[in-house]
Amino acid sequence: MEIDLVLRLTLAGLTLGIVEGVKPGPLLTTVIKETLTAGFRGGMRAASAPIFTDGPLILFSIFMAGWIATQPLVFCGIAILGAIFLTRMGIECFYPEIPDIDPNDVDLSKSLKRGILTNLLNPNAYIFWLLVGGPLMATAADTEPIAPYAYAVSFILSIVLVKMTIAYFFSKAQVNFSSKNYQLALRICGIAMLFFASTLVYKAFELWQNGL
Repeated sequence: MEIDLVLRLTLAGLTLGIVEGVKPGPLLTTVIKETLTAGFRGGMRAASAPIFTDGPLILFSIFMAGWIATQPLVFCGIAILGAIFLTRMGIECFYPEIPDIDPNDVDLSKSLKRGILTNLLNPNAYIFWLLVGGPLMATAADTEPIAPYAYAVSFILSIVLVKMTIAYFFSKAQVNFSSKNYQLALRICGIAMLFFASTLVYKAFELWQNGL
């Protein structure tokens, strides 16, 4: 087993999961809505949505990763698109659109269902796994079959735990979207996104240099 490769993919999954967990978006807005109205338990239920919604996308991405690894031209194109997507998300971390949260517009008994529906209707989830998750897993699919699974599991665990942590702080009224600490965390996430975008560009350039 290529332990180093598994650890690198695990670290990539953890890092991107943290970035996605902190970044404002439809699911995070739903998590905070549920927290403000149903308490920490409501926020936790909404935050767990990726466990249920991303499963099919992960399986599809892992399946595609093996094929993409044998198609350098396809990998190159997807890597460039993924880099563009990550760059856009990284820039958005520096200029976030603060969501408008109406705590009165919530059904307290449907926190998990609301979180799942929000994530299912969020196109960024599909784009992320097809353009970012797939290429990252493809880099290791041939060398170490376990590595893509390590990436997927670490990503899901980190994004869920981060959103649950945010729900906890909101339930204690210790943080808000406009706080300096939150803005700083977003900027750090933006830098991480740009870093991963650069790694995808480098990989695409490497493939191109090797004869594409």
